[in-house]
Amino acid sequence: MEKKERVIQEYVPGKQLNLAHIIANPDESLYTRLGINDAGAIGILTVTPTETAIIAADIATKSANVEIGYLDRFTGSLVIVGSVANVETAIQNINEFFVKTLKFSTAEITRS
Repeated sequence: MEKKERVIQEYVPGKQLNLAHIIANPDESLYTRLGINDAGAIGILTVTPTETAIIAADIATKSANVEIGYLDRFTGSLVIVGSVANVETAIQNINEFFVKTLKFSTAEITRS
């Protein structure tokens, strides 16, 4: 009989923006699978503490013409959609606010 291992995954809360990535001009199959309407760009962020994803979403929608594609306050995941320029502006503003106001560590904004 094969012995099975049990893996326990745990979040260690910190004040950090862990991932900030922009997918420019995504293939239709990608945004369709995500349940998102046609988008020039998709911005993906993960934050801890996870509830700060709500703050990030607020900053994104107030600072650029983007829509919330997905928001989960339990995992800290946020997906925003819009034009490449607007998604980039929103993520830059989130990074700036998190560093200056919330004193977070932030991730470098990456692109694909």
